[in-house]
Amino acid sequence: MNPARIIDGKIISANVRESLKPRISVLKERGIVPGLAVILVGDDPASQVYVGMKEKAFREMGMFSQTYRLPTATSQQSLKELIEQLNHDDRFHGILVQIPLPAPLDANEAILQISPDKDADGLHPTNIGKMVLGMTAPLPCTPHGILMMLKYSGIDPSGKHVVVIGRSNIVGKPIANLLLQKRELGNATVTLCHTQTRDIQAICRQADILIAAIGKAEFVDKSFVKPGCVVIDVGMNRVEDSTTIKGYRLVGDVKYSEVSEIAEAITPVPGGVGVMTISMLLSNTVYLAEQ
Repeated sequence: MNPARIIDGKIISANVRESLKPRISVLKERGIVPGLAVILVGDDPASQVYVGMKEKAFREMGMFSQTYRLPTATSQQSLKELIEQLNHDDRFHGILVQIPLPAPLDANEAILQISPDKDADGLHPTNIGKMVLGMTAPLPCTPHGILMMLKYSGIDPSGKHVVVIGRSNIVGKPIANLLLQKRELGNATVTLCHTQTRDIQAICRQADILIAAIGKAEFVDKSFVKPGCVVIDVGMNRVEDSTTIKGYRLVGDVKYSEVSEIAEAITPVPGGVGVMTISMLLSNTVYLAEQ
């Protein structure tokens, strides 16, 4: 077999952003600049990097974003009060609480405080409910990004067997739900695997499309993948590597060197799903401004 076709998140992300520009122009003609408020609590290094990337993306698109940096010791009540204030601030069409939050803060409680009309991450229970029912709503950014990668790569999940590894509320459960719906980029037969799944390799080998979202470095090797499968790697893991300047490198949940030899198409890490997540955040903010 030939090595897998690369599903390039950078190229697809650029296409998504290009498609948003006319919509942003229309809003600006009406005196509306799409705006996002980001709340960052504590000093988690990965969160700091993500927020920096989001700020840069919003600047480049001529959109408005402001980050509220709060100390690690912030109370749930203080966080609630800030969200309530932002719910009533007309400069912001979207609000995002950067997860994970430092203990003992409760992320679910914080998400509940966000007005569903300003839910830039698409994770408020109201919007998740709308998504499950197939109603229009801002979709969770990473699952939406995966759908866009399939769309721009000409991969139609209809009638295919999709296996998702991981049942998180942010990726696993929503992408499984979206792919099984009667909709464009849906109509798949979906199997959701998790830590208690028996003989997980045998199930994964049945997949036409395999989505790995478990947060375990290089967990999926070629024994999980049937030849010709499409592999979407959502993982972003740091592994020690003394040969690099930083002392680590980023790898996905998939053992790329092995799996790329037998897959039909594969997303790289970095440069795959992660890039798409920020573009879908831009997309959600534009959508919320249009509403």
